[in-house]
Amino acid sequence: MRAPEQLGPFRYTQSDTSFPLGQDSLALASFATLRRGDRVCDLGCGGGALLLLLAARQSTLTLSGVELSPEDSALARRNLSENGLTGEIYTGDIRRVCKTLPAGGFSLVISNPPYFKAGSGGDGGTARMEEAALTDWCAAAGRLTKNGGRFALVHRPERLTELFLALSRSGLEPKRLQLIQHDAHTPPSAVLVEAVRQGRPGLEVLPTLLMNRR
Repeated sequence: MRAPEQLGPFRYTQSDTSFPLGQDSLALASFATLRRGDRVCDLGCGGGALLLLLAARQSTLTLSGVELSPEDSALARRNLSENGLTGEIYTGDIRRVCKTLPAGGFSLVISNPPYFKAGSGGDGGTARMEEAALTDWCAAAGRLTKNGGRFALVHRPERLTELFLALSRSGLEPKRLQLIQHDAHTPPSAVLVEAVRQGRPGLEVLPTLLMNRR
């Protein structure tokens, strides 16, 4: 096990094999619009870091997650339990599991999915390589999000056109966007997007988030 991290009031335990908690997840947890009483589902929840981060922002959430790895699913359950939180963690491929969950059952779906297509040579190892395609992630979110609910995710800027098309095909209208840069002299490394199920057209572009301010 890696050394635990403190996420607000919660203690987050990470395994040696799970994808480490990064700044993209921290930024996503702060970016997502969160409302009292939200029913939240994290697609590809890993060890449950995003669920803990959201619970630290709002204590009245109903928490759920879907995770392919049985080991990470067990760790997510442990992290919730050891921090006095309750929630449902479903183990399996999002393409299968999400079809068994209630359609429109969540007011917020959130995800930090794999960034790179299989065989593309992208960085980050197997945890950053797609098994399910980007269209599958958006389709799962579109099915689970209630009308007027939100889907918030972080991805790569170079896949933004592909992402917007996949969201649109799943009934999700992009409403908020924020680029992430390490500093003012480097190109964006990630993009945060929040879409609304059956939302009206109109995109708010937020100021770029600089991770290394001086």
